[in-house]
This record gives sequence, structure tokens and C-alpha cells, in this order.
Amino acid sequence: MTRRTLLLGWVHAPRRAALDAAFEFARLTSKHGGLLVAHRGRLVYERYFGRAHPEATPNNASIGKSFTSIATGILLRQRPDLFPDGLDQRVFTERYLPAELFPLNDARKREIRLGQLLAMTAGIRGNNPGVVRGREVKLDPPGRDGWQGMVDETAFHEGLWCDPGGGYSYATSSPHLVSMMLRHVTGIELEQFVRTHIAGPLRWGRFGWGYRQHLKHTGGGGGVAAQPRDMLRFASMLVQKGQWNGRQVIPRDYVEHCSRSSPYNPHYPYSLQFHGNDTGFWPDLPRDLFWKTGSGGHCIYMAPSLELAVYKMGGRDDQYDSANTGLEPAPGFRYDGSREGWKPAAEVKSADVYAETLRRLLRGFL
Repeated sequence: MTRRTLLLGWVHAPRRAALDAAFEFARLTSKHGGLLVAHRGRLVYERYFGRAHPEATPNNASIGKSFTSIATGILLRQRPDLFPDGLDQRVFTERYLPAELFPLNDARKREIRLGQLLAMTAGIRGNNPGVVRGREVKLDPPGRDGWQGMVDETAFHEGLWCDPGGGYSYATSSPHLVSMMLRHVTGIELEQFVRTHIAGPLRWGRFGWGYRQHLKHTGGGGGVAAQPRDMLRFASMLVQKGQWNGRQVIPRDYVEHCSRSSPYNPHYPYSLQFHGNDTGFWPDLPRDLFWKTGSGGHCIYMAPSLELAVYKMGGRDDQYDSANTGLEPAPGFRYDGSREGWKPAAEVKSADVYAETLRRLLRGFL
């Protein structure tokens, strides 16, 4: 495959109708965006609206968390000597995190394992609600979200709301701590690690990382800013269990762990920075489905049994801003202003828009 294109596939009329219906629903759910679908490794659908277009590089927000996880899987394969306990490795020591941030503000942090950070069960204070063995609980106060949770000092010193392993809370600081660990042990930023070990093998075009105006380091809690077909290529690689063009880019067992319930999270169906459907979270959708969402309406979906990868592209105005991503606008594209004044349609305000988009799309594949 070339760097900028996936192989093109043919779509028959009934399937095209389902894809168009999913796209029209996606237009109701975010101000800017698009829908791209790869089936059996071939690009079968691609449409955009608003500021989105084939060369756009919006900040994909929390989808970046999945890149932190996948980079960690690669690092574990590269450095088994550094992680003799694998995902069980306790990482709140000066071997894994910057010495200048110590001492710990809570002695319990010494028990935090890498897998718990990636499954958001380390006890790091995050969003409400938290979940303990399937029961929702309220964190008071909640932790910091967005870029505020990706400042090194903030992430390191964020308080615990429960003992490590005692509950799930969606905490942006948790994967950022993993990116801090990766930076500390490799000597390079997460973005550079992704550039070398993921974007390189996938032959991505230009990409960057969001929140440039706020952070001095790559945010492990989100922000990957890549072209749409490159995001779809990443999802397609995950469908293929980490393989691309005959090369095992990501350890197969790590991808399989990401795609299903994790022993590090007995509380909620969130694995190593991916939601999984093996417990029937979305009961009418394939049980091997896994996905990752990002603020602004972004989502990547992987359905291996259907050989299907989907990128639901979204975005607010600021997510397309060069000040955010550090990337200049693609030449030749001029936004026509057609989405000014956009508001979510009434029918999507209470819907799970990520699930509903996929339901409409899958009518052409099931």
C-alpha cells in the first residue's frame, strides 16, 4: 500500500445505503467530521463535512490514549529486561518516573502496577462516576480532565480516590503517567516513539500532537493529530491483530488484551485504553468489537470478525486550530463556513451517538 492511500474496494448499493445513513447520522453528532470505512483491508467509504477533509489533522483528543497504550505494548516487547513483571510491574519508583517529582504524596502509589494505569484502575482520581464491581460511585472531588490532567506535576501528584485496583475511574492523568514513564526510560517523547514505531511502519503522512499551547511534553492522555486515512490505517492494523504488510508491528497478545476484558479492570469493560464489547456492553453489536472515543465526536472502531475498521471523524473548531496541533493547515483547502451555527440535533442529545453510528453502518455488513 502507498503512504497516502488504502486499496480501494467496491461497495454494492444496499451496503452503500447503510454507509450513507451512518454518515448522515454522523453529521448530526459533531460540527465537523467524516466517516471512513475499511473492509478486508480495502477502503470502501470516505466522506467529510465542515472543516474535515482528506488532509485535515484535527486533535483527536482521547483517541490519543490508545496510542499511549499501543506504544507501551511495543516498549514491553523491546525491553523485557526493564519490565520483568510485564504489566504487573510496579512503576512508581525513580527507575520509571522522573526523580525530581518524588517523594510520593501517598505511599499507596508504590503498589500501582502498569496494567492498572492503562486500565484506569490505579486509583488515580478521574471523572465521575467511578465504578466498583459494576456499581457506580461518586468521586468527591473528581480529578482533572483534558490537558490539565496532562501536566507532569499534576498527573504525578493527583490524589488517589481508592486503593490501587479498588475501582475504575476515567482519569486522563493515568495514561499520561504511562507516557511520562515511556519518556523517562527511553529518553524520547511519546510523539517521537509513535513516529518511529507506529507511524513509520504504517507510512503515515504528516501528523502532530495536540494541546501544544498548554503542554511542554507530549500528552499521554490524548491529542494525536493525524490525517483521516492514517487513523483508519491504525484501526485496520488493530483489526489485523497488530500486523501490517506482513510485519508484526504490535505484539499480537497485547492487541488481544486491548480488545477484551482485562484482569486489571474487574469493575468496568475498559481494557488497556479501549472499550470492549465481549461482555455485551452494546448487546446488539459484535462481541469482538472494541473501540476508543475522543472528545468532539471522534471514534475508531475495530470489528475483527467482520474484518471491519471504522474511523468516525469529528471535531470542534479548536481541534482544527494550528495553535492546538502545531501543524499548518493543509494547502488547497478552504472551509466554506457551512457548519457555522451548527447545534446537535434533538434526536442525538440523549443517544449514544458512537453506538448508533455503528449500528446504522453495520446494517450493510450483518
